[in-house]
Amino acid sequence: EYEPSVLPAKVPVLLLNGGAGIAVGMATNIPPHNLGELMDACVALTEGRNEGGEEVTDAALMRIVPAPDFPTFACIIGRSGAKKLYETGNGGVVMRAVTHLEQVASGKKSRRNAIVVTELPYQVNKAALLERIASLVNEKKLDGIADLRDESDRDGIRMVIELKRDAVAAVVLNNLMKKTPLETTFSGNFLALFGSGTVPKRFTLREALDCFLDFRFQTVRNKCTFQLDKVENRAHIVDGLLAALQHADEVIEIVRRAQDGTAARAALMDEENPNFCLSSARA
Repeated sequence: EYEPSVLPAKVPVLLLNGGAGIAVGMATNIPPHNLGELMDACVALTEGRNEGGEEVTDAALMRIVPAPDFPTFACIIGRSGAKKLYETGNGGVVMRAVTHLEQVASGKKSRRNAIVVTELPYQVNKAALLERIASLVNEKKLDGIADLRDESDRDGIRMVIELKRDAVAAVVLNNLMKKTPLETTFSGNFLALFGSGTVPKRFTLREALDCFLDFRFQTVRNKCTFQLDKVENRAHIVDGLLAALQHADEVIEIVRRAQDGTAARAALMDEENPNFCLSSARA
């Protein structure tokens, strides 16, 4: 039994789950990605490595992995930020909350327009967002809002921003996007340890996937080599047992005459004995 030096992950975990960290003079901030898109990109790059395979261009890679896949959903505004992030290792991805306009009950008979938020940008805290909106309304920096409440449940997020009767929904929504985290930017920075985990390096999307594929190829080679050695060692033992069965009486006599196991092994490996002359593994 041996302790593994690395864990042979079958998927590019760093890109899949993302990660953030700060060190001395450097920082990393990697967004999460869609598993299916990452594996499709790995398949395409692997086929491109094969003889006669078509090389995957940056444009083709961007079509396979167009942008990060954030777990809180929301919308990504434009692709230029993601494109810069993937090609240079540094860039900002603009995210915007998903909203729609509804007529909600206000009192027994009247109804009002309300902006309903159903998806938030990545890493935006809902409670902090509600507090921020309420603070702006109290400070008279945000007009047109009559009421604010959280109707979220186990089915998902639902923030209701009830508007005043004379408020223009589009204007209020634009002000919300401008002054609150309903629209925010994920500042990505692809930085990780390369060179057996000792050299910090900024990388692109292609470099990250190529590094993962190299690791997987080496892992599969090591696995196959280990399994082959194990089978070959077992074959040597079986050959020795078959040879011993063919001359069982002589083997028993050799073992009985030997002073210990080492002497018995040496006798079975004796080149002058034509019936045995076993190798070390067989003996």
